[in-house]
Amino acid sequence: MEKVKVAVNGYGTIGKRVADAIRLQPDMELIGVGKTSPNYEAIIADKKGIKIYTVKDNLGKFEKSGIRVAGTIEDMVKEADIVVDTTPNGVGATYKPLYQSLGKNALFQGGEKADVADISFSALCNYDEAKGKKYIRVVSCNTTGMLRIICTMNKISKVEKVRATIVRRAADPKEVKRGPINSIVPDPASVPSHHAKDVLTVIKGIDIVTMAVIAPTTLMHLHTMVLTVKNKVNRDDIINTFLNTPRIILVNSSRTTVSSTAEIIEVSRDMGRVRYDIPEVVVFEDSIYTNGNEVFLMYGVHQESIVVPENIDAIRASLGLMGKEESIKVTNDTLGIMKGYLL
Repeated sequence: MEKVKVAVNGYGTIGKRVADAIRLQPDMELIGVGKTSPNYEAIIADKKGIKIYTVKDNLGKFEKSGIRVAGTIEDMVKEADIVVDTTPNGVGATYKPLYQSLGKNALFQGGEKADVADISFSALCNYDEAKGKKYIRVVSCNTTGMLRIICTMNKISKVEKVRATIVRRAADPKEVKRGPINSIVPDPASVPSHHAKDVLTVIKGIDIVTMAVIAPTTLMHLHTMVLTVKNKVNRDDIINTFLNTPRIILVNSSRTTVSSTAEIIEVSRDMGRVRYDIPEVVVFEDSIYTNGNEVFLMYGVHQESIVVPENIDAIRASLGLMGKEESIKVTNDTLGIMKGYLL
């Protein structure tokens, strides 16, 4: 099998995870990563044997730091079949003219505005619609979590209304300059938060309102969600559907004593997962409650890793490499993604 050449522009929280995931795929070759600062992440990439590319003005900085550079980011893009842009929010759009001028397909992340791409993407929801699209935007971590739940619930009964509250982590573990430390902050106080609008870029026409707050934690987001569906639903049917859906796992707090995001992370550590990543949505089974045609639940979203498999599937959709089910299976198998129960 001839492998497609993939470049990752940006090597931070998401970029380094996507780069590692690409290296595990049977149909992809990581040709290099774009990095503008010679920090510890660049040093580690170099030690891993990953080719590093930077902007012309920073070549000297990398050389001074003893980090090998293979060329400029433009050189990297020229060599690639597709670019996964994982640069900071808003920066990806500034690189789009480069990708366009060189005729390259590109993926962007949820921090970019939706109009940067031809389509916003969630593998469980609209993989087929994204096939052959030159520019795809993989939605944010929180939106990915919500979409997995909504699109899975649609298989049981059509979702007509969603009301959700997102309790956002304040910062990623490595982000030493962010907060708050001792406060819970509306994000924003106005309603709805941007997450509802983002869901609508993938699922058109659904009645959705979201609210969000930032809490002083670094581990995971936590969502509370109330869905109104067309027909009366049964709790057991919901549980069984979740158990058989890829990228959703359940945790039974009564049986396992795992009842918090901290304990979910600890389980992931004890399982030996790389970086303790949890790319699955983790639903608290005890929280699933039905009242007629209403469904209530809570679930955790690991912000650092949930979009990684989505990026891998989006590469295949853009280049027409595989169908939906095959791509999701290959991605899940290579990344060790579970379904069923966490424990």
